[in-house]
Amino acid sequence: MLRVAFAGTPEFAVPALRALAGSFHALVGVLTQPDRPAGRGRELKQSPVKQAALELGLPLAQPAQLKSVAERAALVQWASDVLIVVAYGLLLPPAALTIPRLGCLNIHASLLPRWRGAAPIQRAILAGDAETGVTIIQLDQGLDTGPMLAQRRVTIAAGIDAAQLAAQLAAQGAALLLETLDALEAGRVRAEPQPPQGATYARKIDKREARIDWTASAETIERQVRAFSPWPVAETSWRDQRLRVWEAHAGRPRALAPPAGPEAVGAVPGDVIGSSGEGVEVLCGQGTLVITRLQLEGRRALPAGEFIRGQVLSGAHFA
Repeated sequence: MLRVAFAGTPEFAVPALRALAGSFHALVGVLTQPDRPAGRGRELKQSPVKQAALELGLPLAQPAQLKSVAERAALVQWASDVLIVVAYGLLLPPAALTIPRLGCLNIHASLLPRWRGAAPIQRAILAGDAETGVTIIQLDQGLDTGPMLAQRRVTIAAGIDAAQLAAQLAAQGAALLLETLDALEAGRVRAEPQPPQGATYARKIDKREARIDWTASAETIERQVRAFSPWPVAETSWRDQRLRVWEAHAGRPRALAPPAGPEAVGAVPGDVIGSSGEGVEVLCGQGTLVITRLQLEGRRALPAGEFIRGQVLSGAHFA
């Protein structure tokens, strides 16, 4: 049995935390980010990991950083054999990395060395990768550069969005973590350095990336819609209002109703060339995008069939 400490913050980290809590290893404490103001009222909000830790009755600490002796006090007090880090949100300084007897392990949501960095799930979808996965690494002072202890591959299913893929990878990462800890305790883990070739960087998502460029191909825009769900959500403009695109796919659905046909003649990217209960079809630089769920500014998100009942889309142009 290992004494295990845990550091994580978002929902992605919760399956691993719960898996550890249900294992025969001793979960001795949890680090998570401090409560942050959120929502229109800017009330302090607990992280998903904090909520789970409180529910499980686990010792909890929320240092703003881990740079000082005082901020690392809880980690020292817990005297863990290993610290598991999952989307914690802080780079651990060298002084923190050496506190656990066996070091610090990280669950990273990509097939390293591809997509090191903050947004591996979204970048994999945006790039059109056919597969991704989870990698468990020994943390070092670099950004996701440490030696690999285990890896599991996952196919990126057609139509899957970032939230769905994150949930799938979180579950796979939790299962792989328990296997790795068991192997670590038994002395069966063999760390392998990451290969120098194939390294890419998954930079943090910028809200400006969510703006749709209708001159791009339908396939590119579809990937953008999927990658940015549930945040920041792909968007365009219509009648000087923001229009958020929650779900869409490339290509024409069956039985699109008028204005498909005549209005498509002479159309430019961004023009609505068809609509029905199955979707709103928009011309792209290559092909068409069929929007199946969308949200007008200040309104709730609606399936396309409900949306078009309250809007006149004949001659509409999205910009």
